[in-house]
Amino acid sequence: MSDEELCTEMIKRIFPNIEIGKIKFTQTQKSSRETLDTRGVRFDVFAKTDNRKIFSVEIQTTDKKDLPRRTRAYHIINGLDALNKDTIKTSGKYNDLPDVFVIFICTFDPFKQGRHIYNFSNVCEEDQNLKLNDGAYTVFLNAEGTLHDISQELKAFLDFVVGKKSADPFVTKLEHSLYEAKQNAIWRREYMLLLTREQEKFAEGRDEGKAEGLQEANERVAVDMLRDGKPINEISKYSKLTENVIYQIASSLKIVIA
Repeated sequence: MSDEELCTEMIKRIFPNIEIGKIKFTQTQKSSRETLDTRGVRFDVFAKTDNRKIFSVEIQTTDKKDLPRRTRAYHIINGLDALNKDTIKTSGKYNDLPDVFVIFICTFDPFKQGRHIYNFSNVCEEDQNLKLNDGAYTVFLNAEGTLHDISQELKAFLDFVVGKKSADPFVTKLEHSLYEAKQNAIWRREYMLLLTREQEKFAEGRDEGKAEGLQEANERVAVDMLRDGKPINEISKYSKLTENVIYQIASSLKIVIA
């Protein structure tokens, strides 16, 4: 399941009554920082859709008492970005500005009301039925909610956020994707360390021998990555070798590159 598919499914669970559209750009942050949210992997999302919607999703594990003010900053940042890139340079019409959804997934209850979900949008204080319809929406999800106010699908996702097991198919796919991200972060560090050590071995050699030594070090990194079944673009990135050279190395080792 791609990042776009995972992102789409997650957003649909949060907004089941909104036409999401097709995600045309997504940026995910998958890092192996030790946090409580996704079992050692942080998963934040920024996504744009083809029907002029922006979704900014961030997991929060610590209640710093600043989330309401932070949502204001996020709306400003996303609004300015859309204004500069998507509107003024094209139609120039403010009605073409995208709807912006700022979503915080919390492992705590930010408002102490027991709800799993808190939706906010701008309404008239004198008439709560009169909505501003400015396209700015803020949602807080609380993984520790106690009320029966969300779907089982969204509840399964929130349970996953705080480390609870679930047989939900989407959660299983998400867990697998985040596990891969964590493993990739680990092997990247290992190969960078290996490359550094190999290069240090030849750093004090004669000038005419340095290039040859570095080439040998890079080839050793490529060999290790080939044996681990890493994709050729990743091998080229970390070994600094061209893809043609990597294919030659693979051929000599009788390794088939998928």
